[in-house]
Amino acid sequence: MAGPFTTVREQVDTTPQSIDRTEYTTCYMCACRCGIRVHFKNDELRYIDGNPDHPVNRGVLCGKGSAGIMNVKSPARLTKPLKRVGPRGSGEFEEIEWDEALALAEEWLGTVRKTDPRRLAFFTGRDQSQSLTGWWAGRFGTPNFAAHGGFCSVNMAAAGLYSIGSSFWEFGEPDWERTKYFMLFGVAEDHDSNPIKMGIGHLKSREAAKFVSINPVKTGYSAVADEWVGIRPGTDGLFAGALIHELLKAEKVDWDYLARYTNAPWLVIQAPGHPDDGLFVRDRDGNPLLLDGKQKKIVSALEPDSSPILVGSVDIDGQRTVPAFHLLADRFLDDAYAPDTVAETCGIPADTIRRIAAELAHAAFEQTIELDIEWTDWAGRKQDKVIGRPVSMHAMRGISAHSNGFHTCRIIHVLQMILGSIDVPGGFRSKPPFPRPVPPGPKPAGHNVRADKPLEGMPLGFPTGPEDLLIEPDGTPKRIDKAYSWEHPLAAHGLMQMVIHNAWKGDPYPIDVLFLYMANMGWNSSMNVPGVLHYLTDTKEDGSYKIPKIIYSDAFYSETVPYADLVLPDTTYLERWDCISLLDRPICSAEGPGDSIRHPVLKPDRDVRPFQEVLIDLGARLGLPGFVKEDGSPAYPGGYPDYIVNHERAPGIGPLAGWRGELGVDQGRGGPNPNQLSRYIENGGFWEMPFTEAQSWLKHANRDYLTLAHRMGWIPSPDRIVMQIYSEPVQRFRLAAQGYGPALPPEDHRARVEKYFDPIPFWYPPFEGESSGDAYPLHALTQRPMHMYHSWGSQNAWLRQITNQNRLFVHPDAAAEIDAADQDWVWVVSPFGRVKTQIKIIHGVEAGTVWTWNAIGKRRGAWGLKDGAPETEKGFLLNHVITELLPPRDGGLRYANADPVTGQAAWYDLKVRLEKCTPAEAGATEPMFERFHRPDLADPATDGDGTLRYGASQHAEKSGKAETTPRDWVGNREAHAHRGSGVRPGHGNRVSKDGQE
Repeated sequence: MAGPFTTVREQVDTTPQSIDRTEYTTCYMCACRCGIRVHFKNDELRYIDGNPDHPVNRGVLCGKGSAGIMNVKSPARLTKPLKRVGPRGSGEFEEIEWDEALALAEEWLGTVRKTDPRRLAFFTGRDQSQSLTGWWAGRFGTPNFAAHGGFCSVNMAAAGLYSIGSSFWEFGEPDWERTKYFMLFGVAEDHDSNPIKMGIGHLKSREAAKFVSINPVKTGYSAVADEWVGIRPGTDGLFAGALIHELLKAEKVDWDYLARYTNAPWLVIQAPGHPDDGLFVRDRDGNPLLLDGKQKKIVSALEPDSSPILVGSVDIDGQRTVPAFHLLADRFLDDAYAPDTVAETCGIPADTIRRIAAELAHAAFEQTIELDIEWTDWAGRKQDKVIGRPVSMHAMRGISAHSNGFHTCRIIHVLQMILGSIDVPGGFRSKPPFPRPVPPGPKPAGHNVRADKPLEGMPLGFPTGPEDLLIEPDGTPKRIDKAYSWEHPLAAHGLMQMVIHNAWKGDPYPIDVLFLYMANMGWNSSMNVPGVLHYLTDTKEDGSYKIPKIIYSDAFYSETVPYADLVLPDTTYLERWDCISLLDRPICSAEGPGDSIRHPVLKPDRDVRPFQEVLIDLGARLGLPGFVKEDGSPAYPGGYPDYIVNHERAPGIGPLAGWRGELGVDQGRGGPNPNQLSRYIENGGFWEMPFTEAQSWLKHANRDYLTLAHRMGWIPSPDRIVMQIYSEPVQRFRLAAQGYGPALPPEDHRARVEKYFDPIPFWYPPFEGESSGDAYPLHALTQRPMHMYHSWGSQNAWLRQITNQNRLFVHPDAAAEIDAADQDWVWVVSPFGRVKTQIKIIHGVEAGTVWTWNAIGKRRGAWGLKDGAPETEKGFLLNHVITELLPPRDGGLRYANADPVTGQAAWYDLKVRLEKCTPAEAGATEPMFERFHRPDLADPATDGDGTLRYGASQHAEKSGKAETTPRDWVGNREAHAHRGSGVRPGHGNRVSKDGQE
């Protein structure tokens, strides 16, 4: 996929003597999925650099990617299956063989499946293979499956998929080549880091483009923005609403775009107290209606040549109806969204808001782009150009991790729609397999859970009304996390953060087995860590655990491993097959589809197995449909690579889209090709298929694109996709709360559903800020540094040399309030607990906000760290002072501390105060949990003094010496080894087990 950053360069071999073999695969050090080259000499891993031919990163690689070597050599690696022999949390295990481990897992899981499959809760972390894990859960028969997104980005994903058919982050990207005004909302630099860095770099090279970052924290991307808007956390939706207010007042609206591509002209019934109130008027065939201004009559909204009216009202069969846009304008033209009204709440001057609105209007309507590209719209009409509004936007966790994030993200999408800037030149562009119908299918399965039977579909999906919820006749949830219930109806990714609490409480029912993969729920992937540790170890009166059995798989000895009863050790990413699939999270760009693989370029040096292989093996042992043939033999005897090649989710559609069919010439759809994986390896580990120019723009309404997307299996039909400024599915939930429809919420949920299921997005204050009051005046946030990603990066020896302690970053005004100086120790106090840390005073933060790096602080005994490692003594987690539950309501009901629509964990809503430590309290973090017993882990080949000298053998080869002294390998300045290694010559190559030189 040719893109704006592609340049033709002479290919020069810069390391002719340093390597003798290079393998091409896909990085796993974050979610970018960049292409990498892994270099060897004499079968020893030498260094990793970027693949210049790869469509994601085009050769660019960050520090995380280069440091992947240290994940492979980490002293935290697990080496054998483990069975617990001591109390949970002690870390006391015995090593067992795989036959015993798999037999135990088969026994525990088999008993559950034969009795009540719901009593298995299967939740995975950022594993990048959720099409397999979700399918396995569905074949097992449990609805209790979800992954990382519930506490990461479900707000953002659901808001986009219920509005524009795609979303920010993995489902779309800015048009970096053409945009003239780029707004970045709440994106930390660890997510999509290489593509965004490349895009911003390209943007900064163009004098005509402006980059505005809206973020309480001025670091990373915000630090290089042309304008940093230091917004108060949780008020982004109010700010975006004020921009809409100004644009509507000035009538700076792309009326034609709204009429052609959105449901803005669709007529909405206005009949309060009537069961059809707020629904679209439809004809006998179910088509929505609009008022045609030229014909002066009501016509189908699906007619291609109508001239819609966007404001006003019309009576139909005695009922008043108005266009959806009319309702939107009524809301955002209200003084509640005026800049002067919102300025104090957002912390942004009203004049700044007005200026930014004017700049958006200027870029969209005075700097319009016209591309002479012929294309055909959904109705078969030939078009000779594409009109572009060169305003683009992007967002991530800073939006989603608030309890108002769903509606905030919808407001941002409305802002894009009224500017006409979605999927046009210079705007925000969808990545395949998106856009999809709004909302997309399928719906969540789990209505009929039966012993020894699979679900009727996949556990996760997209409800279109109350009838799709997974609830019992009395309205109680059917899922352990309460996803798709009246508490969180549109929980498209589940509520991973609530699984352990609900299982401990037996609410809505107890479970027998908790099965986790790569989800560090015992530490940085949980809210209220002390509470979670209690839930994992709490016992009944008879001494048995309230959560009876826990199976955990991970590659490293994380803080969660000691709480497992059975540990299934995973490989690292260079030792296994993986599939980055269009069925899951592929490597597509707006220019065309793509997917990729990982293949084992190293053999494990310990007794571990890839989790995907283990899952497929367990599926066959349990006799799960799809995992066995009719005779009961394994369907994929060759393991995961066999599955990748031969599995079909639908006829001709499998995990990989490239080189399909018996001859390997089909793309997207075709039968299995036994040589498919070889073709991927020959091509550098990836496949891509560029769109034609005629397919590339306005995909929602582009016949050539829609036809292709249907043929590829991305969408169920080639019909046009209509973006939604007004959400009828959301309104159906509101009607149910008002007492209308086939499924009604219990009385104690009705007011909440009615308020937050508004078909037009709106802003409301985050929940925790309302409940914590003036005693906790500061907002507290966590971010991950660009050079680390989740907890597996912060145990990496090279990356730890960059950051092995996190501090709390505090504005000078906030520090002065408690008479604290730089590097002083403070207590961070919330209504739920207190944690101790050092502060770092900075100016680049909103004055009422404090923040820190997440996942740096570790628990003693975990991750192979030696006693006294800075991460365990001075690193800290804000997770210790976040609650997973909101305060009780009348009757004792406690909702999750989450978005009321999607269940997204609201861990950016945290409010705290600071208390300066006494001199006696300073010096070490608290709380300090009991040290784990450390089992035998992987030996990273250190010297007797515990020092890991990576590259010492390279120096020995170069110098002809057979042995090295402690300082022999210090950069190898005269050799080529520093190139691409992620380490500067002469620095950082001599690393002890605790990460210190």
